Amino acid sequence: MSHVSHIQLKIFDLSAIKRACKRLGFTFMENQKTYTWYGKLIQPDLYPLPEGITEADLGHCDHAIKIPGAKYEIGIVKRNGSYMLLCDYWDNKLKQAIGENGGLFKQAYGVEVIKEAVLKKHYSYHETQVNSGIEIAIIL
Repeated sequence: MSHVSHIQLKIFDLSAIKRACKRLGFTFMENQKTYTWYGKLIQPDLYPLPEGITEADLGHCDHAIKIPGAKYEIGIVKRNGSYMLLCDYWDNKLKQAIGENGGLFKQAYGVEVIKEAVLKKHYSYHETQVNSGIEIAIIL
């Protein structure tokens, strides 16, 4: 059963999205205006569309993310000054690559936002991969 979901994340920094894609081995498809999904909305009463998105909007985007081995893509849609990510979790490879509810992608984006903020303040950081994710130590 296919449905399009919104990865709950406020995105303001497109460059951090690009770096998160690189970190995870995804390909950022700049200015790609469509993303691949099932192509038909199934059970909208059970899987409601994200606020501000209509059925006609599905499959259309400002940019996209391609994931190695996945059939479907993530659409990046600009709305009200921020970006939202839309994807079809029916593709298990996509779901595994970004994590449950996009958790792995959210973490990668957050790390990239933090790293950029730290560097803008002329601090440094040390990043370590731990079992629970990524640990960043900021050096003042």
